[in-house]
Amino acid sequence: MRVDFNVPMSGGEISDDSRIRSAFESIEYVLGKGGRLILASHMGRPRGQSSPGLSLGPVALRLGELLGRPVGFAPDCVGPEVEAIVERVEEGAVLLLENLRFHPEEETNESEFAAGLAALCDVYVNDAFGAAHRAHASTVGIVSHLERAAAGFLMGRELEALGRALDHPTHPYISVIGGAKISGKIELIQKILDIADDILIGGAMAYTFLRAQGVATGKSLVEEDRVGLAQDLLESAEQKGRRILLPEDHVVARGLDSDDVRTVGVGETAPEEMGLDIGRRTIERYCAVIGVAKTVVWNGPMGVFENANFAEGTFAVGRAVADSDAFSIVGGGDSAAAVHASGLVGAISHVSTGGGAALEFLSGRPLPGVDVLTDR
Repeated sequence: MRVDFNVPMSGGEISDDSRIRSAFESIEYVLGKGGRLILASHMGRPRGQSSPGLSLGPVALRLGELLGRPVGFAPDCVGPEVEAIVERVEEGAVLLLENLRFHPEEETNESEFAAGLAALCDVYVNDAFGAAHRAHASTVGIVSHLERAAAGFLMGRELEALGRALDHPTHPYISVIGGAKISGKIELIQKILDIADDILIGGAMAYTFLRAQGVATGKSLVEEDRVGLAQDLLESAEQKGRRILLPEDHVVARGLDSDDVRTVGVGETAPEEMGLDIGRRTIERYCAVIGVAKTVVWNGPMGVFENANFAEGTFAVGRAVADSDAFSIVGGGDSAAAVHASGLVGAISHVSTGGGAALEFLSGRPLPGVDVLTDR
């Protein structure tokens, strides 16, 4: 079973085990049926080399604590030694393999490496939605060496929730898009323009749109080579009868560490200042729009929410989404982290476990790790 145990670590300790917990339904189903479960995952970006700081050993220990049973741990993920360990796994037991990305062949989807993974199992289950947009050996290559490959329960929930927003949403449909750069979300915005009624823009990417409107943005992050594209998107929205809403005011400072923080209209930004969060007027406007929505999809924070001086916009939007009667999706990554930090997870219809995968799916792009499954 391919899982996504790419959990955040701090000082050798797991700081957030929600990704481990998210795989429980599939794990316990297999174990309850007496299956011999081999779990495979990546962690971080070790660039194809063994890295003690990125070992999945601590994850095996934490998984065992959560399951209330011992979890075996293999020192590698392929090879004769691992195959011998797998042979000794008993019915109803679980073994976690070492970090797949310690081998460069994982990310290059090398056939021999994929065959080595396939040699460890009879049936393959992909429950790692967060890695489904990667055509890697453990998500794509392995399937060609096995007769049966299926989606796990988490994968199924992700596809069902995101598919609902993509294929048959209830209107008004509001898309909240934030984060640093417009370049990573071009396809999402283009796709959403055909579906959503309003698109609320926040985060640093808003300044590329504001620059396209001729607004002075000070030292705010602007993708100069995307200003023309931002203008095209604004014109396309107008032609399609959609609204792209941009911040009216924002919280500015000379830098993240500056104590001189103030809220001004977006056109009143001093040359030495940068925008780091949306302002009160913008918050009120955005929350009012969200409040009447029937479908809300949120991807990306409204500001640098890790800093308390610039967190109000992101958390206010999160509360508005949670308080709405809408079917709501938070699309992974930083916006999901903000929802977890604010304790709003239970009030959101679906919090995706995959930032990049959710973004690509909602942009209408196929997910390689899903397309290869024999039972879709």
